[in-house]
Amino acid sequence: MANITFEDVGKVYPGGTRAIEGVNFDITDGEFLVVVGPSGCGKSTLLRMVAGLEEITEGKVIIGDRVVNDVQPKDRDIAMVFQNYALYPHMSVFDNMAFGLKLRKMPKDEIKTRVDEAARVLEITEYLDRKPKALSGGQRQRVAMGRAIVREPAAFLMDEPLSNLDAKLRVQMRTELGRLHSRLETTTMYVTHDQVEAMTLGHRVAVMRKGILQQVDTPFNLFQAPDNMFIAGFIGSPAMNFVYTTLESDGAGGMAASFGGQKLTLGRDLLANNKAIANYTGKEIVMGVRPASFEDSRITSDIAGHSFEVELQVVEVLGSETFAHFDLPVRPVVTPDIEELLADSGADAASLGDSTRVTARISSDVMVRAGERITVVVDNNKLHFFDPATNLRIY
Repeated sequence: MANITFEDVGKVYPGGTRAIEGVNFDITDGEFLVVVGPSGCGKSTLLRMVAGLEEITEGKVIIGDRVVNDVQPKDRDIAMVFQNYALYPHMSVFDNMAFGLKLRKMPKDEIKTRVDEAARVLEITEYLDRKPKALSGGQRQRVAMGRAIVREPAAFLMDEPLSNLDAKLRVQMRTELGRLHSRLETTTMYVTHDQVEAMTLGHRVAVMRKGILQQVDTPFNLFQAPDNMFIAGFIGSPAMNFVYTTLESDGAGGMAASFGGQKLTLGRDLLANNKAIANYTGKEIVMGVRPASFEDSRITSDIAGHSFEVELQVVEVLGSETFAHFDLPVRPVVTPDIEELLADSGADAASLGDSTRVTARISSDVMVRAGERITVVVDNNKLHFFDPATNLRIY
């Protein structure tokens, strides 16, 4: 096993297109690090640079104590698991898993020992004599993982290995991947666009946008303390709600957020833990509220100062929870991503209208329907605030 270190790593393609810019972070020995971000953000390019499948234009990639910029892929002591399995259709499962070891001229008894052990761990022993065409998608992915495991590499590199599986099987394989890593404890770099995979599998998660590393942190910290509006909106489903608000002081150490004719008292714990908010008194900033921070007033009795009445526009009943959507009479927040979409379409912020759609996740213990007016309660200790000029979290 080994650390993987990125030092000012950049990637520029011929013609000047920049895919990666100034990436710096470490994957520690035995860590499961997930790289997540939207399509085209550079996450797979970063992985391929570690594997040696993409040239490193700037900076250094270090595996263990060795700079691997000019090291051939086969000499980097890594094993890669691809999205499309990449199995040889004419070979048995055993031969697919053993292929790399045979190329290394490893003794036959050692090859058999390694393949048998990997097959036992992955629970595919009964399929060793079958061809890939006789296997299900999940079984093929286990074979692909087994082929990587038998090499006993310093690190695993996984490029969206579960994306070809159906939803139910993806959940099952995600659980098995976590169990497998707990057993092997091999340094793993895992790329996905699925934030659920990222948040459930990763010891830490690296979030990327447009080739730039946004934040590397634990799943808990990414959710509770995102560094900027992009991360706040990207992590969490449904996404965080953003509303323009003006902060007001009550003169006695308390504060409130004013928006769309409503006023929301800020929680004491929030104010105690975030002294910087006071510096924005009287200024318009962006307030972020996660859908889970709302509740129907019929569920909780503590509503004074942090509740308001809304008219529901759309209701989605999911059984264990309900998503209630309503509008606030305040202009929409234009995040960097929305700004880009507007520019691409030739529109401007005025085209978004003068109201903001908000999503609340409320208990299914109360029945609500579209067109109904309800009182929603906000957990006022779980509010997030961002500087609209920099998009950075205020803390």
